[in-house]
Amino acid sequence: MTSHIEQRPAVARRLGYRFNLVGILGLAIILFWGCIAIFAHSLIPYPVGEIVDYDYFGPISQQFWMGSDYLGRDVFSRILMGARYTVGISLAAVTIACFSGVVLGMIAAVAGGWLDTLLSRFLDAMNSIPSKLFGLVVVAAVGSSIPVLILTLSVIYIPGSYRFARALAVNVNSMDFITVARIRGESTLYLIRSEILPNIVGPVLADLGLRFVFIVLLLSGLSFLGLGVQPPYADWGALVRENIGGLPFGAPAVMFPSLAIASLTISVNLLIDNLPQKIRDRSE
Repeated sequence: MTSHIEQRPAVARRLGYRFNLVGILGLAIILFWGCIAIFAHSLIPYPVGEIVDYDYFGPISQQFWMGSDYLGRDVFSRILMGARYTVGISLAAVTIACFSGVVLGMIAAVAGGWLDTLLSRFLDAMNSIPSKLFGLVVVAAVGSSIPVLILTLSVIYIPGSYRFARALAVNVNSMDFITVARIRGESTLYLIRSEILPNIVGPVLADLGLRFVFIVLLLSGLSFLGLGVQPPYADWGALVRENIGGLPFGAPAVMFPSLAIASLTISVNLLIDNLPQKIRDRSE
């Protein structure tokens, strides 16, 4: 008679998934910050721009769970609202970048010829520009606003997403079932939608997660330089910048935003490294 211990792997194999506790932990942290970003307005105990403590860089207390910042504002409230800007801007930018890059990459792989050459050379030239330098120039020239930040970050990461998706699509496009579909007279749209995309969706999702981490870090870097979300609101990078004077004192106003950035980026990496087995199988 088969034991319960032997049955569990068999069930996992039959379903096609292998759940990993580290991946579940990463997913839980991501969902936590996602919920914070959505419901931040209802969760903050104090308005983000209101001075509520007469002591700047105040310590952790029952009234101020994460202390106060350099002006006496509640750090806990500002971190909760900062999650909305950090997660929201990064998610919007990575969605635009990966959608555009994947679509262009599949079109270039299937069409080939002059279109493939033109897109590849243009996006290679874009990719050669250092990301931080490009972001600094655009945001400094146009001005810092949420739409500008989203578009700038997405443009920076479209070339990399394109190269990745095109490489995957070229491999799939050379397979026999694509040749059969062409002989049947299927259209380019059909090949992209029904033949190529389902076979590259696994690695594309993993790439999306990695680019989300890169965008979070780049956004935090721009905000640290004063070119991110503008006062009185702030993302996590801006919170670190404006409270950097409290670093010699070990102020919570500096440490907690840094820990928030680290927790989000590390949890995304943990989730990507421990994807369910079924997704891994589709990406190989």
